This record gives sequence, structure tokens and C-alpha cells, in this order.
Amino acid sequence: MVGLGNPGPGYAETPHNVGFKVADELARRWDLPRAKKKFAGELAEGRTRPGGPRIALLKPQTYMNEAGRSAGPARGSFKLDLDRVLVLHDEIDLPFGDIRSRLGGGLAGHNGLKSLKRELGAAEFHRVRIGVGRPDSTDPDIVAAYVLGKWRQSNADVADLISRAADEAERIIG
Repeated sequence: MVGLGNPGPGYAETPHNVGFKVADELARRWDLPRAKKKFAGELAEGRTRPGGPRIALLKPQTYMNEAGRSAGPARGSFKLDLDRVLVLHDEIDLPFGDIRSRLGGGLAGHNGLKSLKRELGAAEFHRVRIGVGRPDSTDPDIVAAYVLGKWRQSNADVADLISRAADEAERIIG
């Protein structure tokens, strides 16, 4: 499982880092040991529950547009088929609060997904698309400022979004 975001405290509370937030919530739910620095990222491994499936939870510490440099080697090390990879990411084309999952599909201009496709060899991985909404503009600078700026929603609404996205990830992995 790969949670997408950008490293560093300046990005921590932004819509673009919702993948990291969901990964953190899953690590908490599953009581995974503290993450180790591996594959240019933070990697936590364990089981979802006693006797449950084994999980490797990766938060690439590259910037979003280079996330594949972390996820590609991790996938290779674990010898995973591409359909065993689940990516948690922000989705500006979904209204805030919507959560959708799918296997494969388009990349919708998402630089993190583009990097993953490039390094994983295809886009046929599972995704939990976490709706963060979009500004009333298609200007790339305005869109970037939106996803890299602080949340415009309440802390309670953001916490609910993270919790529901974690629920969806758990549903997918069984």
C-alpha cells in the first residue's frame, strides 16, 4: 500500500497529503510498528489483525512527482503483482468528501500517479481516490496553490474524510 504525499512539515496539513494521513490512520488501526526508512520512504510492515493479511505500508519521502522512485523498488523487493498494489491519493476531480476506488484507469494529470505508472510499468494498480475538491479555475498555479495550501474544511470534516478513506482501503484488502 502506498500513501501519496509530500515530505516535510510544510505540506503535512494540505489536501495533497491526504494519502499520507490515511496511511497514518491505517498504521494506527493496525498497530503497525514504527516505520523504517527504506526505499526512499517510510515503510511499516505487519498484519492488519492477528492472522490477517500481511501489509507493507509505504509513504514515499520523495516529492509527489517522484513517488514511483520509492514505490517501484519496494514493489520489486516484495515481488508483488501490480494488482496487489493499492495507492491512496488526493483527487481534485471528486468533490470534497467523495471516496471512490478502482483498479487502473486514467491519471487525470496527477503527477504522483504518473510517476507510479512510469516506475511500476503500468497504471493497473488499485486506487482509493480521496475527493478534496478543486478551485474554480483550471490555471495550474491556482490548482497547485489549492492542493498545497491548508485545508479549507473543518478539522472534523477532514478527520471524517480520512477515516472513511481508511475504511475503504480496509474493505479492498479484506
